[in-house]
Amino acid sequence: MKWYPVPDVEDAGKPFIKKIKIDNKGICVVGYGGAVYAVSAECPHAGFDLSEGWCENGKIVCPLHGYAFDLKTGKGVNDYVKTYPAKIENNAVFVGTPTIWDDIKRIFNK
Repeated sequence: MKWYPVPDVEDAGKPFIKKIKIDNKGICVVGYGGAVYAVSAECPHAGFDLSEGWCENGKIVCPLHGYAFDLKTGKGVNDYVKTYPAKIENNAVFVGTPTIWDDIKRIFNK
């Protein structure tokens, strides 16, 4: 797993929504309920930017049509968004993406 720092998060324990780019992918990083989550920043319904939305009941809500996606699983009513590992270390937030070696290990450990 390769971990990327999320810049400009003042207090990782407070609620926030921030968009970052990793490998040309938009990722929406969310601080909610004392934890951090990372999901694809693009709503699969209409392609709108989820980082412009809000959180309620453990879900990120798209501001365009109100579609909501679970922060832990990415599951929505009819669709889902990709999730990424996220963590807090020393009050800094990090998002992880699998490396090619992680993918190879997963294939051979089945």
